[in-house]
Amino acid sequence: MTTFDAITITNLSKTYYQRKEVQIHAVKDICLGIPAGCIFGFLGPNGAGKTTTIKMICGLVQPTTGNILVNGQDVYRRRFAAMKQIGAVLEGTRNIHWPLSAWDNMIYFGHLKGMWGKSLSRRAEQLLKEMELWDRRDDLVRVFSRGMQQKVAVACALIADPPIILLDEPTLGLDVHAARTVKNLVVSMAKDYGKTVLLTTHQLDMAQDVCDRVAIIIKGQIITNQPVAELLDLFRKEYYQIKVSGTLPANIDFGVDGMKVEEKDDTIQISRPISGQDDLYGFIEKLRSFNLNLVSVDRAEPNLEEIFIHLVDAHGRQPEVGK
Repeated sequence: MTTFDAITITNLSKTYYQRKEVQIHAVKDICLGIPAGCIFGFLGPNGAGKTTTIKMICGLVQPTTGNILVNGQDVYRRRFAAMKQIGAVLEGTRNIHWPLSAWDNMIYFGHLKGMWGKSLSRRAEQLLKEMELWDRRDDLVRVFSRGMQQKVAVACALIADPPIILLDEPTLGLDVHAARTVKNLVVSMAKDYGKTVLLTTHQLDMAQDVCDRVAIIIKGQIITNQPVAELLDLFRKEYYQIKVSGTLPANIDFGVDGMKVEEKDDTIQISRPISGQDDLYGFIEKLRSFNLNLVSVDRAEPNLEEIFIHLVDAHGRQPEVGK
């Protein structure tokens, strides 16, 4: 089956200036293709450039260089056509109008998307029922819980049934139940309705569970972009967990990047990258030279959070200068 990119980003940069001097390089010449119908995780530490990129895709921030196509429509040359392809829930609760009811928010955003009459009413009713908000449709959004407000925001983003959904931290501030509801909605959007979902989140366990592919951005530059399964498999091959008993010498430095040492009960667990059998056997012998007794050696089962931390550390952490 032939696939195509729902979002194509080419040589995209955003630089903020102050008095004609560079203040922040928020995004630096990134290229990215997001396949249609997939859940794509766009991950990075605070200040990495995630939200700036999302806002450029939405047409809210003008790029310094580069261009963005959504389903073939140029965001800046054919703005109206491009925006019809997108529904967005941006970070925070600025996506909906608090003085309005849930129903009035749906009608308002439907009108903005060019929807009117019975088709809009039917769509609003369908979404509010799916979000379990139908019985509260006439209540003002400002009295809703944070989770209910977020569900209204998602419903408003879906009102015109756009093929592309942008979700920037959709579970931020939600309790466990509300976060699970949003997570299930994300999966349903792609799997049941064939939508392309671009998701940013700091909940990396959620990203690992729902995303087909992830890109990690650090200091405005993308450092990896690959299917989640391949990324996990790469680190599964490279990482080992070695358990020993005994006492580590004080201030010992093995000189290994990406190594993690944890003391649990009477054992010491060492997780580290291994480049091959010679590296593994040499490291075991080094541990024995410190009078440490080998308990077990296992290939590590990595998770996305561990991989993310390793990659961020490897590329150097950054000050929180932007989003």
